[in-house]
Amino acid sequence: MKFTTVAVILAAVAGSVQAKPAETNAQRLARGLPPLPPVRRATGVSAARRSSPSGISNSCNTGSVQCCNSVATTENPVVGLIAELLGIVIPAGVLVGLTCAGISVGGLGTNSWCACLLDSSQQPVCCENNSFNGLIAIGCTPSM
Repeated sequence: MKFTTVAVILAAVAGSVQAKPAETNAQRLARGLPPLPPVRRATGVSAARRSSPSGISNSCNTGSVQCCNSVATTENPVVGLIAELLGIVIPAGVLVGLTCAGISVGGLGTNSWCACLLDSSQQPVCCENNSFNGLIAIGCTPSM
C-alpha cells in the first residue's frame, strides 16, 4: 500500500513538472534585459589531436627523388595486382609509388623535387627500390 502511494505521488509530480524551454536573447531583449553571453560548445576541431612537424626534408636519404602519378599502400588492389604481375613480394603497409619518373632539372642539381611541384597531379617521393622502369617504386616516403 505504501509503495503504491509513493509511486502514484511520484508519477503525479513527474507529470506536472514541465521542462521550461531556454529563454532566447530576443525574448530577453523584448523584456528590457541584456542578452546572455554566447555559450562555448566543444567542436570536433577543439577535440582533435594536435599534430607536430613531420621533420620531412626536401632531400632523400634512402634513394632518388621520384615524381609519381599516385602513391598508395600495399592494401590498394592496383598495387597488389602490379606486384603480383611483376612477381614482387611487398610487405603490408609499405608505401608504393605508381608510374614514377626520376627528376633532374638543369641548374637545380640532380634529383630536384621542384619540377614535380609544377604538375599538381604528381607527388614528390623518395623511394628505395626503383628497378621496375618507373611502373612501380617500392618503399616510398614523401619528400616534402
